[in-house]
Amino acid sequence: MPTVERDVPSGPTTTSEEFSARIFGASGPAAGSGLELAPFRGVRFDPAVVGDLASVTTPPYDLIDDAERRRLLSEGGHNFVRLILPGQPGGGYREAGETLRRWLAEGVLTVDAEPALYVYEAADRHTVRQRGLVGAVGLRAESEGVILPHEDVYPGPVQDRLALMSEADANLEPIFLIHQGGGDAARIVDETAEAAPLMEFPASDGLVHRLWRITDRPLLDRIAADLRGRQALIADGHHRYATYRTLQARHHRSGDGDGPWDHGLALLVDATRYPPRLGAIHRVLPGLPPQRALEQAKSVMQVAALPGSLPDALRALADVSDRPAFLLGGGDGLYLLTDPDPERLAAAMPADRSARWRRLDTAVLDHLLLAGVWGVPENESSVEVVHDDPAAALARARRFGGSAVILNPMRVEDVLAVAGGGERVPRKSTSFGPKPRMGMVFRLLTPPT
Repeated sequence: MPTVERDVPSGPTTTSEEFSARIFGASGPAAGSGLELAPFRGVRFDPAVVGDLASVTTPPYDLIDDAERRRLLSEGGHNFVRLILPGQPGGGYREAGETLRRWLAEGVLTVDAEPALYVYEAADRHTVRQRGLVGAVGLRAESEGVILPHEDVYPGPVQDRLALMSEADANLEPIFLIHQGGGDAARIVDETAEAAPLMEFPASDGLVHRLWRITDRPLLDRIAADLRGRQALIADGHHRYATYRTLQARHHRSGDGDGPWDHGLALLVDATRYPPRLGAIHRVLPGLPPQRALEQAKSVMQVAALPGSLPDALRALADVSDRPAFLLGGGDGLYLLTDPDPERLAAAMPADRSARWRRLDTAVLDHLLLAGVWGVPENESSVEVVHDDPAAALARARRFGGSAVILNPMRVEDVLAVAGGGERVPRKSTSFGPKPRMGMVFRLLTPPT
């Protein structure tokens, strides 16, 4: 199920170099050549053909809900949703590939003549919210310690993106990586952003999006040298990275050897200069009536009715962020769930997981509530997700007569400790942001000669 993201506060933002130091520490990759971000021939919309770039670019595919997808498709034109979410959900892959090739032939999309790294920026009126490099990241085995995942994935979205990527023969959307920088690459990025941008436009998210291009070989060599030996954490795009690795393995099994499938499109952000925001991902359970959810939750957690407004309830939830706690809604009221029964919790949690992992809100939700007392299957149709916006989650639950579970944002230190211990947090636990605008530049696996 596509997710929905709204521009609302979603937890504290780390603002010092401690963020990246806590992610990566002092150690580098265990093996291999380290982090590689290669230039590529970018594909971009031609403003002379499509007009306003805000009208054709989009949020990431999994932040576009069904209603918004249908609206964008019904308007015709060249919106990027026709490539990343064509036709019906779970289909339309051939249609996307045909559309991409037609737009290239018609000049709707143009391919840059020479390989480049691209500087991407999203800024509001006062602050650069995000700035980083878009390039082709070298894919590495997890054991090499170069690209660090922190979250599990569902097989369905990986299969979906693999089918789309194969038909389009392209990496359409960059994954979002963060790394400890502050070196030569960071200086080049900031110096590049002092010049006039290649493209610039305000979008409906309230941000101005800009893009620059770096083609100068000495600058590219300096960036490569600075990144060598560094590590990157996947902030967003675990399913797309798993898709990159699946496509790579498919080609290697077929005897195709090295090729463009050994890289995947990525936005690499220096967390030292531009630390990300970490928000919550809420759950919507359309098949679980709220009264039943409430009564069954009482058997394993303390439940307190919250008579105030949603902001009041969110403050009450934030007050207990040091332990597993949830807001349950979807009916007429909101309820605070706290203090899971220790015996029921111990029986529900996997024994082979660390104590820290077993205390994570999403782990308690998945194993004690969803599987344990509510009997909700762990799949995309039974458990929908909404990024950041609790009001949207509650509204969606009410629309379907279901329940919504509102969570606190995961703490950065928990994400880092779990990943550092060789574990992954449960699926859809973290919402790093701000996420990049899609359709500004992407990568063909087989660019035209």
